[in-house]
Amino acid sequence: MRTVLILAFLLVSTPFFSQTEDEKQLKAIYDEALTNGKAYDWLNYLSNQIGGRLSGSVQAQQAVDYTKAQLDSLGLDKVWLQPVMVPKWVRGVPEFAYIENKPGLTTNVPICALGGSVATPSGGLKASVIEVNGIEDLEKLGRDKIAGKIVFYNRPMDPTMINTFSAYSGCVDQRYSGAAEAGKYGALGVIVRSMNLRLDDYPHTGSMGYGDTPVDKRIPAAAISTNGADLLSATIKLNPNAKFYFKQNCKQLEDVQSYNVIGEITGSEYPKEIMVVGGHLDSWDLGDGSHDDGAGCVQSMDVLRLLKETGYKPKRTLRVVLFMNEENGMRGGNKYAEVARNKGEDHIFALESDSGGFTPRGFSIDASEENLKQIQGWRDLFEPYLIHMFYEGGSGADIGPLKEEGMVLAGLRPDSQRYFDHHHAENDTFEHVNKRELELGAATMASLVYLIDKYGTVPVKKIKG
Repeated sequence: MRTVLILAFLLVSTPFFSQTEDEKQLKAIYDEALTNGKAYDWLNYLSNQIGGRLSGSVQAQQAVDYTKAQLDSLGLDKVWLQPVMVPKWVRGVPEFAYIENKPGLTTNVPICALGGSVATPSGGLKASVIEVNGIEDLEKLGRDKIAGKIVFYNRPMDPTMINTFSAYSGCVDQRYSGAAEAGKYGALGVIVRSMNLRLDDYPHTGSMGYGDTPVDKRIPAAAISTNGADLLSATIKLNPNAKFYFKQNCKQLEDVQSYNVIGEITGSEYPKEIMVVGGHLDSWDLGDGSHDDGAGCVQSMDVLRLLKETGYKPKRTLRVVLFMNEENGMRGGNKYAEVARNKGEDHIFALESDSGGFTPRGFSIDASEENLKQIQGWRDLFEPYLIHMFYEGGSGADIGPLKEEGMVLAGLRPDSQRYFDHHHAENDTFEHVNKRELELGAATMASLVYLIDKYGTVPVKKIKG
């Protein structure tokens, strides 16, 4: 009898560890992604059969056609193309550059034109170099020291920042605005240290702009690899008379029509409440755009497939949007938001993946305090999958234009330590994406979409005037 009583006591006092409905759904999502995920196969085709997808290119159109066909094959309720006019900038013949210590004594260095730059003169450009640590140095030096020279922006990304995107933000202004600002002081061209924490021989391109600079006053701009930047810096310190030569053949053509690719599952209870998950389909042309942002596109596509395959019936309308022209114009994100507003659509949530296909760590959330707390309250559901970061922060460039009061925006946040090794460079290629990490990211995104859809967002209390 005593033994029976002890067993009865243990049964009553021991917690009951059966899985909740949410735990079961998340496990089903992760299991499906890790055993039958489609993201890696889709990315393989985008990267190895199509390649770099610069806006307005043949490859960008091939990517539109391919992803639409794949979404059609998933049995979604609706798949369509949303027209958008995009800029067409072409690189032309590969760039060439060297450091000249004295006539006849030269060392070649790797460079690439920045996206949107003008070309050098047909014979190239050769001039003395003045090194600066940022745009703010231009005013200190003045026109007398800058005019007739090539300005060399050599501020590196800060290696002490664990958040590498913060390090990137700390010096990307010299890439975007460096040419426009140096031109005001009579510079002939600019060379910019690549946005890369690693020392290597890959120059990293990226968007730049001239602002209101007249066309005939625009000067060419190129990125130099980090190894090349260190060599150039050391050379001009030892020999201030050294010169730099570079030649690039890029050109801005007329805008052309392209498309956002959109797929939709209609909500069963609240079809007018729309939730978006997406990435940008365009990429730079040096590599094949696997991490930036082929990964985000195929993960977003797989979110809808994962929910369908696990038998989940969404209450709200779920859309995957593959945005065109994030890299050099933001036309796709702006067009989607414009059409949504013109139609009076009610978007309650949007999630973007545009930080690479590395191991997911969590989400940055742009939302009200109440909605942030709700999402942070789901942390325990994600911890078995080593997802632990749920913090207030930015979401994504393409979904930013959708932002309205009460809406929840989120960005997938993978581990970022290796991201800028590949960002906008020739080595952003398929072999640098790990299949399991990519699939974990898709499952993590699908899990958050499921929870937001099931529980909704917290209504914002509007203050009466």
